[in-house]
Amino acid sequence: MSTMSETTTIWNIDPSHSSLEFSVRHLMIATVKGRFSDVTGRVVSDDSDLTTSQVEVAVGVNSIDTREAQRDAHLRSPDFFDVEKFPTLTFRSTRITDVSNGTFKLVGDLTMHGGTREIVLDVTTEGRGKDPWGGDRAGFSATTKIKRSDFGLVWNQVLETGGVAVGDEVKIAIDLELVAAQ
Repeated sequence: MSTMSETTTIWNIDPSHSSLEFSVRHLMIATVKGRFSDVTGRVVSDDSDLTTSQVEVAVGVNSIDTREAQRDAHLRSPDFFDVEKFPTLTFRSTRITDVSNGTFKLVGDLTMHGGTREIVLDVTTEGRGKDPWGGDRAGFSATTKIKRSDFGLVWNQVLETGGVAVGDEVKIAIDLELVAAQ
């Protein structure tokens, strides 16, 4: 992280008010959604220039939840995430581009299943204010799409119709509530 100035704020992710959700096509006819509940990290921002902010996020892959225990166990297995070998998914920002009026392109390195790829998140500022206990809070939402095969997550089954059981494209939706470090 960079040198701190007088306008620098360190923000911690509030995991109880944040979510990291994903969706992927199933059997080429439906969409399965899931989430990770173990999301931690921090943002270091300069209030005078948010494009210099730095973002670091860690996700405990074992916290995956698709509301189906058998599927979750399969996703944790070596066929997919292999949580014994790769327990954490990480994101570290490399640059931020101000698009307009509270929207940004957040570029960074996503490391998952032992592979690292650059991804771009479309970020929207959702607001900032004081909580009832005097703490500073800020909210952001972000979306992106990735190909799971880019990270070595290639398990699949071919269907009789010629399609596949699990789509390659994964849509990601993130809602973060940050709290300023005291």
